[in-house]
Amino acid sequence: MKDLVQSVELGVSQRKRVSGLKNELVRVGLAESLCTYVMMVFGLGSVAQVVTGQGEFGQYISINLGFGLGVAMGVHVGGKVSGAHMNAAVSFTMCTFGRLGWKMLPLYVFAQLFGSFLAAATIYGVYYEAIHDYCGGNLTVTGPKATAGIFATYPAPYLSLHAGFIDQVIGTAMLLLCLMALSDQKNKPAAAGSEPVAVGLLVLLIGISLGSNSGYAINPTRDIAPRVFTAIAGWGGDVFRSGNGWWWVPLVAPPIGGILGAGLYKVLVEMHHQPEQKERLVEEFEERLALE
Repeated sequence: MKDLVQSVELGVSQRKRVSGLKNELVRVGLAESLCTYVMMVFGLGSVAQVVTGQGEFGQYISINLGFGLGVAMGVHVGGKVSGAHMNAAVSFTMCTFGRLGWKMLPLYVFAQLFGSFLAAATIYGVYYEAIHDYCGGNLTVTGPKATAGIFATYPAPYLSLHAGFIDQVIGTAMLLLCLMALSDQKNKPAAAGSEPVAVGLLVLLIGISLGSNSGYAINPTRDIAPRVFTAIAGWGGDVFRSGNGWWWVPLVAPPIGGILGAGLYKVLVEMHHQPEQKERLVEEFEERLALE
């Protein structure tokens, strides 16, 4: 009888753990989808307003502000639940440096893709008439009335693939290097409660300093999901052929840049922090024990 009771209790405990895990996955996935959606709606909306308004409703700085403030709002929406990565390069880098389990990476990537795709569909619906009025109903990827750039990034005409690859590596490296610094509690982290603003300002800074070559995607999921949406919505296969097949660069270069930037900060700054007083006392005590 006792064994039976223990078996039942063990089964209940295991079911609770499985249920808790599922609930945690759902909670994180929903939050990551929503914060990505919020960030992308504001970001893509700012691009749509500038393009279709032909300069009447903003300039390039409006896009920088739109994405920067969109990121800040996204962090407010999901920061305490999923960490509000909103970027597969961030998630991949966090996994690489042991700050996120690898088993969570597919969930984060799917949530970001889902949120980005829905945001692209939302902005297309909101600006449907404006887009078609602007381009006369001719949805093109290149040319004077191109509108595909509202949703995904494309390189400037002068930019080669290898230069664009370097551009994306450097931009994402700066993003992750600074994110590591902003979260480093032994250095000069963002003040408690100011993290969303700090991260938003960082994205704004990257936009106004490293954005003109290729639209500073610095985010695989931000770029590919809206690109797929435009291919379905009427722009066709040119969204993948344009820019000498540019589409793969924002997928491959940002994760590389993320690891380089975060690794650079870790090697040059984080690894050289002086231990705190408690840690020093523990080390000294362990050294004395070893001598005895």
